[in-house]
Amino acid sequence: MIFEKDFFIGAATAAHQVEGNNIHSDYWAQEHMVHTDFLEPSGDAVDHYNRYAEDIRLMADAGLNAYRFSIEWARIEPEEGNFDETALTHYANVIQACKENGLEPIVTLLHFTSPKWLISKGGWESDETPAFFARYVEYVIKSLGSELRYVCTINEANMGIQVAAIAKRYMQQMQAKMQSGKTDGTVQMGLNLEKMMANQKEAEKERLEVFGVAKTECFTSPRTPHGDEIVMEAHKAARTVIRKLAPHIQVGLSLSLHDIQALPGGEENAVREWADEFTHYLSAIAEDDFLGIQNYTRTRIDASGTLPTPEGAELTQMDYEFYPQALANVIRQVAKDFKGTLLVTENGIATADDDRRRAFIESALSGVHDCIADGIPVKGYFYWSLMDNFEWQKGYAMTFGLIAVDRKTQKRMPKPSLSLLGSFCRH
Repeated sequence: MIFEKDFFIGAATAAHQVEGNNIHSDYWAQEHMVHTDFLEPSGDAVDHYNRYAEDIRLMADAGLNAYRFSIEWARIEPEEGNFDETALTHYANVIQACKENGLEPIVTLLHFTSPKWLISKGGWESDETPAFFARYVEYVIKSLGSELRYVCTINEANMGIQVAAIAKRYMQQMQAKMQSGKTDGTVQMGLNLEKMMANQKEAEKERLEVFGVAKTECFTSPRTPHGDEIVMEAHKAARTVIRKLAPHIQVGLSLSLHDIQALPGGEENAVREWADEFTHYLSAIAEDDFLGIQNYTRTRIDASGTLPTPEGAELTQMDYEFYPQALANVIRQVAKDFKGTLLVTENGIATADDDRRRAFIESALSGVHDCIADGIPVKGYFYWSLMDNFEWQKGYAMTFGLIAVDRKTQKRMPKPSLSLLGSFCRH
């Protein structure tokens, strides 16, 4: 099973999770609060900011032909209205390193983290945010746009809505029966919900000291319907800027999508869930060139709502069900309504067993191959993640990477799954 030459086979990262010392970001501030929801701070992460050339070479040597990474807004605009040319030059160098190694650079402009100052001004519930985002995008694209062919404006634009839903469900579970001690494995990012709930009151006081607001509206905070509209406005504003400055660039965003499976009696609930997760965004993304699909597992729904993972199912470190066939199901479902290009911008598994990672990749890519054979315009697959990295509130224990990293020495140790992924790429 080899994909055509113009099909992207790559790996993905997010700036905050790999670069280290993202000191002007909202996440950095939260990680260092006394009443933090994070198990540990990001610190030096895996020092990708300084070691990107080595990491890009490892991808190229393994046969990959593309790299999806994010530009960090908090580095580019550490203070409101003050742009850092040194940071911009850094990302220009990353793009250049990709090209020198035969990798297509696929850039994401916002991957969860924001400048701390933005949160102090109301963050992702503020009507001002789309204009702030557009200004940042303009600064980046003016300088780097000529070197790029694909830009994802916002990573998992629907994440805040998913977090709001899972927080509500979690509270209901807590009220129904005291703490179960088990994390809900249905939100596709590393959350530490138990700690979040326990910390609420004291954290509110501390947020007032750190951010100047009692409620921090970060990108991944539980989002209101109005906040959801603001994210879409930010995307559209960015798209307008990119098309004006660099009309050759293919523009889109990515969404966190589950393979939603209706059990008998759950059909209406499943339709409602898919509408929340995907179809209600169609009007905002109709003019996009591509959609980034990000999938890790399935969700089963019956008349009572979302069900726990099946008894005896294999679970990943994130408590997701091991279910690589979910990806093809999601691609087929999305293609019914979105007629542009599809890129799998994230798909992967957190496991200490690289044999299971390899099995996951083979099964997921087999499904992608079948979708292409059926005429669905899938143009790329990006495994999450290139390296074992900082999995947000869960810290460094979740190992998604194709490359292991000794964080004391920052030594890179490619796993067999890296070369396996590269073997699907036609050269």
